[in-house]
Amino acid sequence: MTAPASAPQDAPNPFTGILLKVISVGVLMGLTSSVKALDGEIPTVEVLFFRSFFALPPIVIWLALRGELPGGLRTPNPMGHVWRSLAGMAAMGCMFMALSLLPLTEVVAITYAAPLFITVFAAIFLGERLRLYRMAAIGLGFAGVLLVMAPRLLGEDPGAAEAAARWGSPALGALIALTAAVMMGLAQTFVRGLSKTETTAAIVFWFTAACTVMAGLALPFAWKTPDAEQWLLLIAGGTAGGVGQILLTSSYRYAEAAVIAPFEYVSMILAVAIGFFLFGEAPTLVVIAGAALVTVSGILIIWRERRLGIERRASRSARTPPFG
Repeated sequence: MTAPASAPQDAPNPFTGILLKVISVGVLMGLTSSVKALDGEIPTVEVLFFRSFFALPPIVIWLALRGELPGGLRTPNPMGHVWRSLAGMAAMGCMFMALSLLPLTEVVAITYAAPLFITVFAAIFLGERLRLYRMAAIGLGFAGVLLVMAPRLLGEDPGAAEAAARWGSPALGALIALTAAVMMGLAQTFVRGLSKTETTAAIVFWFTAACTVMAGLALPFAWKTPDAEQWLLLIAGGTAGGVGQILLTSSYRYAEAAVIAPFEYVSMILAVAIGFFLFGEAPTLVVIAGAALVTVSGILIIWRERRLGIERRASRSARTPPFG
């Protein structure tokens, strides 16, 4: 997940920012694990609804405590929020479906491709330049994604037949996970555009509210009454989604995105541990190698973005005439 683009800065405190980021990654991994534990037994639309519905209370309380209700929710660009919400909802839906078809570690590794798509979409829709350095990093990242997906697409996984009999094609799961990464990239590109006119409060709140309404409208057509354990997982997942978003947004108030963003990859360590101890999933060397390539690619892009930001600030300072 990328930085909330318009988060205002408090006094710089990189340690606090990094700590909040790492905690947010852990909490959001709780959401992912809750969905994984549902094992595809609850319709995706229903999971989307409760993920958003139970995320709203902590978000509303947080915004109220910050004094951003209702003023911070005003928006001059409501359709921008609609497009961002549609892309974000599609991303979550695809990720939730992929979790029922693939091991947790593989889904996380494939969705690491999202920053690569953000770079591509920013060049297409926002006019950002796609330099050779970024293109090389993107190529490295896509090579890693293909490495993770290859055993599934080629049918070389020895457990593929068993998985297909239970849930569906693992190859389809890999493609759905990649689609989730594409939609994540598109959603974050919309966020970049929205950040020019919208507050962080508006971006966070309207996304969660819009997903609740849109999934709620489809709920009568895809409903299965959860049992007690499933209710607990839905409530825990939705609450974790809201709290994780608050922690994530707060982390970027204390340090620059380039300092905090690389700690997103802590999620791979958590995914491996949770997958192994809770779901009995051991990642293969191919998946680990592919995830490492995607991680390196993402960090290279983040590092390059930081260098360009420093150069742009230096250039602006050089052009600014001195006072007096």
